[in-house]
Amino acid sequence: MPDAVAPDAVAPDSPAPVEIPLRQAATVMLVRDGDGGLEVFMLRRNPRSEFVPGQFVFPGGAVDAEDREDPGLESVCVGIDDATASARIDVDHGGLAYWVAAVRECFEEAGVLLARNGGGHVSFDDPDTAARFAALRREVHSGELRLAQMCLDEGLALELDDLRYVSHWITPVGPTRRFDTRFFIAHAPDGQEPLHDGSETVESTWIRPADAFAQHAEGTFMMIFPTYKNLEPLLDVDTVADLMAWADGLDDIPALLPAIAVTPDGEVLTLLPGDEGYDEAMANPPPAGSMQ
Repeated sequence: MPDAVAPDAVAPDSPAPVEIPLRQAATVMLVRDGDGGLEVFMLRRNPRSEFVPGQFVFPGGAVDAEDREDPGLESVCVGIDDATASARIDVDHGGLAYWVAAVRECFEEAGVLLARNGGGHVSFDDPDTAARFAALRREVHSGELRLAQMCLDEGLALELDDLRYVSHWITPVGPTRRFDTRFFIAHAPDGQEPLHDGSETVESTWIRPADAFAQHAEGTFMMIFPTYKNLEPLLDVDTVADLMAWADGLDDIPALLPAIAVTPDGEVLTLLPGDEGYDEAMANPPPAGSMQ
């Protein structure tokens, strides 16, 4: 997909049209087996945030330059290399950065580190270890410490094959921010309890997908369209093992580019390929950057 919206035709003296570049991003759905079935971890964004305020989301964010370029990453990433990752998401090179970004964002936003030491997944059960990694989380989030350097210092490896790539979403034309996002799922490790950061996110919960849908319908658990749609496959899955088996069976994962249509009475509709009106909406999108 192109990195920016093609500008509409304008008169010679008109100001240049707005172009919103696509930012590469990664999101991870942390899952666990709960007493009532499969549960997913979700965070509520700060209601004062400029981006999707008050919405429940999965941990995730933009792919940073260091996710691609940090020379220390190769030595701490195991389970999948760049060639394999790139082939999986159908890019020439650089695909591993999405896996790394998913791990980093999960640590920064949820406090869960998808990494292993010599004895298995790192555990925060020990209070001193938990306090040390809470401080490291803040340093990684602030940019004071690189994820690769933290792993080297702590004797950790990012086990990237713990992640399963499951979907690819591109923000439609219209919003002020646009992302080219890869979605992953990961089994939440034992010995780590995820928690919101109290700044970008102000609430967090483990929730069954069916309950998230029911509360969303009631207006008490707000989710943006891609979050909602990525929860749908989880509705028919009972255990983490079943979910991982489903993910392992995915082959061709298409890029989904929704279209936004505004009805005459002002209702905003999000349409997917195959929906009635999708082609017309794609041909007549709202002005780039005109919507939150």
